Amino acid sequence: MDALDAAGCESGRLDAEILLSQATGWDRAHLAAEPEARLPVGASREFGEMVRRRVRREPVAYIIGRKGFRRVELLVDRRVLIPRPETELLVELALELEPDHVLDVGTGSGAIALAIADEIEGAHVTAIDTSFDAVRVAQANTERLGLGDRVDVVLRGPSSLRGTAPGGRPIDLLVANLPYVTEDEWGELAPEIRDYEPRGAVVPGPTGLEAIEALAEELFGLAPRPTVVALEIGAGQADEVTRLISAAGYETTETRRDLAGHDRVVIGR
Repeated sequence: MDALDAAGCESGRLDAEILLSQATGWDRAHLAAEPEARLPVGASREFGEMVRRRVRREPVAYIIGRKGFRRVELLVDRRVLIPRPETELLVELALELEPDHVLDVGTGSGAIALAIADEIEGAHVTAIDTSFDAVRVAQANTERLGLGDRVDVVLRGPSSLRGTAPGGRPIDLLVANLPYVTEDEWGELAPEIRDYEPRGAVVPGPTGLEAIEALAEELFGLAPRPTVVALEIGAGQADEVTRLISAAGYETTETRRDLAGHDRVVIGR
């Protein structure tokens, strides 16, 4: 734990417990109850290697190969972003609306799509991404969770929305956690993000709005449009994204804040 604290890891003790649990196969409750227990053969070496990786600021999720998101556990590696708690706002909106057909744009690991399918019985989700690597990860998670009958993971090009609705039916809800960090912000991010997570899934261009602008432009020319759209956004982007969604043809908009009080999701209806 001292090594992790010295390396600048914000949650050194928690990280150490998770890594030790992974190395031993014991849950954290067992570790707490028997702190002097003899470790299984090979566990010390495996734990030491994982700690060395964490000291280099590699995210814990990549080291152990998985990350929990709401009720599902996802396989993650450096091909995809690690799901964040603030992204749960998009799932919470889906729970309010109870849509039949959902489109998840830029699905990454499949976190949003799979959480929605897991929590809304009967919902059909089409999850799309322009990254072949991300699609492979999302497909693996879909199969692992047994949701392949209601989640379709599809590789799509830049013009990605036409023909995505199952059976040609309209989309009730479009959700998207697209890259929104500016070029200038990239260098200021924590090493866990800057040195390990896929840059293309974080930074779309100089302004940070390029991916959202492209989506809004495509929505403008789409018929029929998704009934509701919900986009995760970065700091200071609410006004501009609201303008883009309004220009795309959505008459009513609202902004929702995350638990830290930051504007995090723009919704158009």
